[in-house]
This record gives sequence, structure tokens and C-alpha cells, in this order.
Amino acid sequence: MLKGFRNFLLRGNVIVIAVGLMVALAVSTLIQAFTTFVIDPLISAIEGGQSIGLGVQLGHHGNTRTFLDFGSFISAIIYFIIFMAVLYFLIVVPYKRISARMGTVVFGDPAPTKTCPACLSDDLPAAASKCRYCGSDQPAI
Repeated sequence: MLKGFRNFLLRGNVIVIAVGLMVALAVSTLIQAFTTFVIDPLISAIEGGQSIGLGVQLGHHGNTRTFLDFGSFISAIIYFIIFMAVLYFLIVVPYKRISARMGTVVFGDPAPTKTCPACLSDDLPAAASKCRYCGSDQPAI
């Protein structure tokens, strides 16, 4: 039982995923600091004045619990875009190149599909001769 668990943990895919998650966590922390200490002050400077943030006060003036903070939401959107761009250009693109050198295709275009005229399922492989759901014969494409 322990031997199977050890083999599962030592498989290459599990190690790659673990390392990828740790890299993503580190990049996330870095980008979080960038948005907190660079983007947030820029948004606050743009709005001007001594207000508590870019947004709308719903309740009593100064009550932070009833303030819709659009500035923080804009900052979160910027954070997400930066984070996904960093992950794509620093992890996905190099991984695709390395995988291509090894002869495997990752993150490629999906295989072509067709729609069954009988049951309207649209995820049949293009070369299928029968529908996997209703069993009807499929015309050749």
C-alpha cells in the first residue's frame, strides 16, 4: 500500500504540478505586492482628494462596510491580467517549446468535431462513423 503511494508521489507529473503550483504562488505574491504598492496608489492618485477610495458610499459617510470600492476591484482585475500573462509567458510558452522538442503537443488546438444530426450532440470526432450517444450512422465529412 505504501509502495503504491510512493510511486504515485514520485511520478513526474505530480512533481511538475507541485513545482508549478509553488512557482505560481511565488509569482502571485510578487504581483500582489506590485498591485498593492504600485497600482493602488496610482488609482488613489487619479481619484484625488481625501476620499477612502474610488467607489460609491451606500450608507453613512465614512462607514467602510457600506462602501463599494471600485478601485480595489480595478486593482484585482489588473492583478489577474498581469498574473495570467506572467504564467503564460514564463511557464506555458517555455513548456510548449520543451514539449515540442520532445515530440509531444501540449496546449494545442482541439481535435475537429462534428454534430450528430439525430441527437444534436456536438462533440463527436470528425472521423466517427457512429454516434456514441444515440448510435446512428454518421455521414462522412
